[in-house]
Order: sequence, then C-alpha cells, then structure tokens
Amino acid sequence: MVKPTRVTNRIRALRFEHGQMTQADLANHLGVTRQTVIAIEQGRYSPSLEVAFQIARVFRVPLDDVFQYPDQPETLP
Repeated sequence: MVKPTRVTNRIRALRFEHGQMTQADLANHLGVTRQTVIAIEQGRYSPSLEVAFQIARVFRVPLDDVFQYPDQPETLP
C-alpha cells in the first residue's frame, strides 16, 4: 500500500482561478495523464521536481504557492 504524501497543494483552486481549467487541460500542458493530475491533487502522488516547477509555471505563481509541506518542530540530537 502506498503511503499518502504529507505535501499538500492548491492545484484544484488554482485551476478554477485560471479560467476553470480542467484536469485534462492541465495534464496536456504538463505532458502527463489526467490520472496523474488527479493523483497529485488528491495527495496520493508527489510530482517530480520538474513537474512541480512546470505546474507553478502554468499558473504563473511561485512553487510554494502551489505546494506546501507542514512545518515540523526541529529535533536536536
């Protein structure tokens, strides 16, 4: 069983903010399948760094406006 990623994203919100872009439209821009976009949106799959940057570029926003990673308290040795 694949463990879901803790990385969250705003892809769905960004799609709607950018003219009701469909998952298929985004997939075409990225050169991936619609199923890949669905899995990334749902947090079941973390994209490669290259695809993550491509997603940010499609929406013309910084990478951290698309993806967030929860802050963890630092553990000292």
